[in-house]
Amino acid sequence: MAKVEIYTQWGCPYCVRAKALLDAKHVSYTEYDTTMDHKKRAEMVARKPDARTVPQVFVNDVALGGSDDIHALDRAGKLDALLAA
Repeated sequence: MAKVEIYTQWGCPYCVRAKALLDAKHVSYTEYDTTMDHKKRAEMVARKPDARTVPQVFVNDVALGGSDDIHALDRAGKLDALLAA
């Protein structure tokens, strides 16, 4: 099973949507709430310098992007292989 990490923020509907997709796939993930944690927010940007919004999803330390990105991967039939790696 892949190492999955997601940076989120309280009240973010895109974060809820991304986590719902991962939950539906029964994927275990580590969630980092950046709402009040400026260090975690800085860590997210250090890992993906063009990241300005949440969620940001990483699989095996590779940035996949946000909710729309992982949903697009899922529609293309590519997400399951990444999550299983």
